[in-house]
Amino acid sequence: MIENDRALMRVSAALASRDVDALTKALGWANQVADPLQVEEVILQSYLFLGFPTALTGMSIWRSQSTTLPGRASALDCGGWEARGQDVCRAVYEGQYDELREHVRDLHPDLELWMVVEGYGKVLGRPGLPLATRELCIVAILTVSGALKQLYSHMRGALNVGARSGDVDAALSEAEVFVDEEGRRASRRLWEKILASHQA
Repeated sequence: MIENDRALMRVSAALASRDVDALTKALGWANQVADPLQVEEVILQSYLFLGFPTALTGMSIWRSQSTTLPGRASALDCGGWEARGQDVCRAVYEGQYDELREHVRDLHPDLELWMVVEGYGKVLGRPGLPLATRELCIVAILTVSGALKQLYSHMRGALNVGARSGDVDAALSEAEVFVDEEGRRASRRLWEKILASHQA
């Protein structure tokens, strides 16, 4: 695991913790060791899981520490977002893709559309950060957030898009700093279940 990716996972976990001091430290480290455009991508994608206020706080702290100028606004390609979202979501969920779409559609058809277009097409399908790294950062966010059902899916998704088991373990380790003992045990139980199913 390269230091750049560990720093990105730590920033993701710190964003989810909503601890401004921890986030400031994490971004300070990332400013020293990580690709600044990748740091921005991690902060931008956090809004999907943590909301705009957290992403705005993260970007504000980043701007106060980084000498990198803001990236350019992405071109609006609404038509391409759906196709890209389907491709990215299918890569992450592999054989569970159709079942996921059906399940979310049953909850509400707009949620399915937003998941594919907004989540996977507009945000997670953006260039600038490898999909495996995006998934590892999501694992860190979901671990801290305690969203176990989604954590399970994204740990599997990280493996599906090329992350190694050691990479997922590193994401969990970066996140567990912000989680109580019960949260650590819960996330590790899920990870052990995934490892067992991949080895079977």
